[in-house]
Amino acid sequence: MLNRIVKAYNEAVFETDKEAAFEVVNAALANGMTAEDIVFKVVIPAIEEMMSNITKDPDANLAQHFMTAQIAAEVTEKMLTKFKHPPEIVGRVVIGTAHGDLHSLGKRIVMGCLKAMMVDVIDLGVNVPAEKFVDEALARDAQVIAVSAMMVHTATGEGGARKVRQILKERGLENRFRLIVGGAPYRFDDRLFLAAGADAWAPDGVSASRVIVDLIKEVKAS
Repeated sequence: MLNRIVKAYNEAVFETDKEAAFEVVNAALANGMTAEDIVFKVVIPAIEEMMSNITKDPDANLAQHFMTAQIAAEVTEKMLTKFKHPPEIVGRVVIGTAHGDLHSLGKRIVMGCLKAMMVDVIDLGVNVPAEKFVDEALARDAQVIAVSAMMVHTATGEGGARKVRQILKERGLENRFRLIVGGAPYRFDDRLFLAAGADAWAPDGVSASRVIVDLIKEVKAS
């Protein structure tokens, strides 16, 4: 039965058909499948497959990635209410777009994937001041600060990730958090993240979730 459910769910997601995806999930529940198994054996593997596919084709359809992430997040949130025991959260990340940047699509893809992977996500929105990234990360006991930028001047400007790094240094918090950046400018120069003061970067919203999970584990192990 599991293989049939996985196949049907993946087909629905590939077609970006949220209604069909929920029909698959609801039918699985009605047939005795647990909410836990739906998340860990159906939804998360689908996200991981998408990560694998985007590695092979980085220019794949962005809208499809967005819908896949959103479907995964919504299904996961619904299933969490049906868990017999609250799931263990992998960690916590604060995410937003850099000061002066109003683009949000890439950030929303990251958020959808992270929620499906049991990461608590605090969305700070767009045009976020550097101080707010740090203040919220402290207040929410996060492990990772994620700064998205879709324009070169917001990726490298004084109000973005570089300012976040400066604040972390000034407050002695560099070992407390990991800083990740993402967005179009970093894809054109894979060393740009270093100039931005970040610990890591990701070429797209899907693979960013995997990098963030690894950074969370790194902080927790330190």
